[in-house]
Amino acid sequence: MATTKNIRVLLSAYQCGPGMGSVSQIGWEWYRRLSALCQVTLLTHVRNRPALEAAGVPLDDSSVRFIDTEWFAGPLYRFASRCFPRSEHPLFLISSLDFYVYDWVAVRQCRQWRNQGQTWDIVHAVTPVSPLAATRLYTLGAPLALGPWNGALPSPANFPEIMRAESKWLYPIRNLGRLIDWVLGSTRNAALILTATQATVAGIPARYRNKCRNLLENGVDLNIFSPAPWPPAPTDLEPLQIAYVGRLLPFKGLGMLLEAVKALDFPYQLTIVGEGPERGALEAQTQACGLTERVRFTGNLPLNQVSEVMRQCHVFCLPSVRESGGAVLLEAMAAARPVIAVDFGGPAEIVDAEIGVKLPPTGKADVVAGLIEHLTDVRRRPELWSAMGRAGRRRVELLYSWDAKIASAVKLYQELLPS
Repeated sequence: MATTKNIRVLLSAYQCGPGMGSVSQIGWEWYRRLSALCQVTLLTHVRNRPALEAAGVPLDDSSVRFIDTEWFAGPLYRFASRCFPRSEHPLFLISSLDFYVYDWVAVRQCRQWRNQGQTWDIVHAVTPVSPLAATRLYTLGAPLALGPWNGALPSPANFPEIMRAESKWLYPIRNLGRLIDWVLGSTRNAALILTATQATVAGIPARYRNKCRNLLENGVDLNIFSPAPWPPAPTDLEPLQIAYVGRLLPFKGLGMLLEAVKALDFPYQLTIVGEGPERGALEAQTQACGLTERVRFTGNLPLNQVSEVMRQCHVFCLPSVRESGGAVLLEAMAAARPVIAVDFGGPAEIVDAEIGVKLPPTGKADVVAGLIEHLTDVRRRPELWSAMGRAGRRRVELLYSWDAKIASAVKLYQELLPS
């Protein structure tokens, strides 16, 4: 069996770069951590070049190859932005069509490099994290690993007013991705498929599920998201500190969180970290409810400041009604904070009674009522909620650190290689 440093990996990360968003951060973590263990050739989109070069690439003894499809991606993104100014999911669906152009160009260039003597033992496509990201990289002849994928999540049935704002009618376009996968043969020819959730596995044709291995797409940098003692218990003199981190989008459910905190009859402070098309509407709701002194919008913050916000809170809330993953939940857990989320999608598989609370996905009124109940309970039973936070930290250290995830992937690479 080859030592890991002798394993030559072609790592395709369409999105890749520190501080460029959650999926790009996933691509970056795979590249920078895998480069220390294997011989890595990073394949990525040219739009990531400024952020990657600012971070000092190439790392270790890796190499980086940039694929330029901006001639297609730029106009496509501007068109989608004009059509869907408030809804990020349809914007993502349309603009992600550029991935197929990227993949076509990448395969052609990889064949040229192969003809010049470049070879790889493993080809691994890590971003996009969607099962719709069909690739022809298997034609290079090395075993192809896909994922971790997270997708195929159905739309929640009990939040029609929220999902209308998310242009739910456009979701069937995902079926086009399945057709492209069938035509290109990505899933059919993969040697390994890493899957994050039960919904993802269910969305893969049954005849290919024997290739699947469970691995959450998100991870945590334990050096950035370090634990801190729980703040002094909330009282009449110590406000309950609540935090949210994420994009400000309709399906994130922040309107419900604002409704819930308005009903609280004790001191609290809600900190909302992030940007998005809903910020204006949320700030207007905050003002209309008379909450401007109790709700703070910070905009986007660097990760070290995000971690500090989490360490300062008593409880972290993610009231999203359609969350495929849940990276921010893992980050809050790493900071030793209990979490509250909706029992649907990725959070349903991350959160349990040991580390937090899941709210019923049965409609807006039930989520608001659940938020009121459990935020009140944090004040009533601080010892219990503090213990949940410590349990969350232990779980992240065991299962969700980036180092642990990459080490697991390298073991799977070794299983794919001949002795």
